[in-house]
Amino acid sequence: MSEFPVAQERKVVTSIPGPKSQALHARRLEAVSAGAGAALPIYIEAAHGAIVVDADGNQLIDLGSGIGVTTIGHTNPAVVAAVQDQVAKLTHTLFTLTPYENYVEVCEFLNKYTPGNFKKKSVLFNSGAEAVENAVKIARKATRKNGIVVFDHAYHGRTNLTFSMNFKAAPYGNGFGPTAASIQHVPMSYPYRDPQGMTGEEAAQRAINYIEKRVGVEDLAAIVIEPIQGEGGFIVPAPGFLRTLSQWARANGVVVVADEVQSGVARTGKWFASEWEEGFEPDLFTIAKGIAGGMPISAVTGRAEIMDASHPGGLGGTFGGNPVAAAAAVAVLKQIEAGGVIERAAAIELVIRERLEAMKAKYPVIGDIRGHGAMMAIEFIEPGTLNPNKAAVDALVKHCHSNGVLILNAGTYYNVIRFLPPLAISDALLNDAMDVLEAGLAAL
Repeated sequence: MSEFPVAQERKVVTSIPGPKSQALHARRLEAVSAGAGAALPIYIEAAHGAIVVDADGNQLIDLGSGIGVTTIGHTNPAVVAAVQDQVAKLTHTLFTLTPYENYVEVCEFLNKYTPGNFKKKSVLFNSGAEAVENAVKIARKATRKNGIVVFDHAYHGRTNLTFSMNFKAAPYGNGFGPTAASIQHVPMSYPYRDPQGMTGEEAAQRAINYIEKRVGVEDLAAIVIEPIQGEGGFIVPAPGFLRTLSQWARANGVVVVADEVQSGVARTGKWFASEWEEGFEPDLFTIAKGIAGGMPISAVTGRAEIMDASHPGGLGGTFGGNPVAAAAAVAVLKQIEAGGVIERAAAIELVIRERLEAMKAKYPVIGDIRGHGAMMAIEFIEPGTLNPNKAAVDALVKHCHSNGVLILNAGTYYNVIRFLPPLAISDALLNDAMDVLEAGLAAL
């Protein structure tokens, strides 16, 4: 990892958080809304590759990537060069007023590499939630219907529409006023907690029965689903679930939206996680997070006839597809296209899965291991039961943070640890992080 200015190694030189971070946090509490919480109040001064460096000089192994954003690695050299070049030439002009080439180039990449053997078009925005909002708008415009189906354990964002689409009210939506209308929640395939032996097709039929009986198809515009659920705990539906749902949707004139905000752009060892399910053909994709190496940009990509349903001026926004963010996205997409990035995600899975399976054999507190590529998770239970074990996760997260490994919790029951390492991480760093995790498990 010689291309990075910081050695790719874990280094703990103070308590975490250290005195400088603690002082900065005191300033934060005075100046920043309490609504913007802090999972780990260390203040980052630099990040390179898979290492983040805090104000006290501690170097932490990053297994979160800013929640799946810096997939290509922190300060990826090609992204840095593209941003520096672009910011010196053009920082902003509204694309819907006076357009520019790299917006078009991002759309061309996404049209080419999203799954589906049909003509596609794209439009760019700023955030994952904004992409989801616009996908709903597009589906409603194309179908002239209003209803939206979402799934148990889903997460789609923090805006009014998207928090209405989330499974959990807290902390994303409770107390923030009335939820958006015409949103219906139906059961998800959750192989670890579904009845033993339930197939993906059976789980899909359960969801379809719910849609037909409780929601109805007459005013149903779209089904919005994460091919691998993110905040819900990296739930991978049983094989056949997504395919059966999409076949039913197509037969009933319902748009299928794959929310790939967290799972897309090489994260899972494919361009998009939807590719793991043979026969699953979403009509629209929402894309964000890992697309631009840390710069804010998002997209909706899908069937050209659906994407063109909107009237001119109906889609857009002041900063959507900003030239600097678009330049960063092109740099990321070119590297994935060139090869090696997707393969690295698959190699990371082999390392993580082998270590986690060995831990599962030793520690009955681990109930399930799941995921694809560099999007892996472990679910913790009270041994001998399916009861969620949030206390174990809390203790392990605290242990890892104190010892220089940045990990994230997840799950409807807060009993999941998720791994989203940058693809620039070395096997040595991965194993070092797993050693820290295992030491925490032994201490439990």
